[in-house]
Amino acid sequence: MGKSFSETYFDFEKIDWANMQQATIDTLFMTFFSMVLVIVIGLILGLALYSLGRKQTFGSRFAYTLVSIISNVFRSTPFMILMVLIIPFTTLLVGSFLGAKAAIPALVLSAAPFYARLVEIAFREVSPGVIEAAEAMGASYWEIIYKIIIPESVPALISGITVTTISMIGYTAMAGAIGAGGLGSLAWQEGFQRGNYTVTLVATVIILIIVFILQAIGDFLTKATDKR
Repeated sequence: MGKSFSETYFDFEKIDWANMQQATIDTLFMTFFSMVLVIVIGLILGLALYSLGRKQTFGSRFAYTLVSIISNVFRSTPFMILMVLIIPFTTLLVGSFLGAKAAIPALVLSAAPFYARLVEIAFREVSPGVIEAAEAMGASYWEIIYKIIIPESVPALISGITVTTISMIGYTAMAGAIGAGGLGSLAWQEGFQRGNYTVTLVATVIILIIVFILQAIGDFLTKATDKR
């Protein structure tokens, strides 16, 4: 006879909790270090898109189009395909294409253009009247950026970080299926391939808990910084 539902999904004696703990640490490691780079690159790239988009010269429009195309290529390429495509680059950079560190280049390349678009949108939503008033008072371009554009965009930037981070956790789970480690790897290799569905269930629950905590923190910070 086949196993009962409870024996299939709630046989917790089959779980190696040390492995589960390490997988959770690997997932958090990949998410944290990737997001640090994504935020930095995304802010720079988003600012470039915003600045170039405001100018009407041929050179600016050409540069905007070029940056947009490059951004869209990485943003639109399915993550698992991108991870496979850059294996030579990853191996050169970190010395291997397996493990949590090896997933970071693909995670950054996939998520940074996405966050950059959110940054550009956040900057564009700043009231033109406020910017025009600052220009009339003689504020320089960079003064407008760091004294008006960025402060006014903080709630939207935090909201974008929250959305991107949650997407990043999904990417880490996919990366685990091809050797990056983490909860995704544990759920796929130990859970699905070996028929230990309790491991898959617990790994999924842990991922959901991480997502709920991050979403709650992001919502709190967004509301706390929103002065409207």
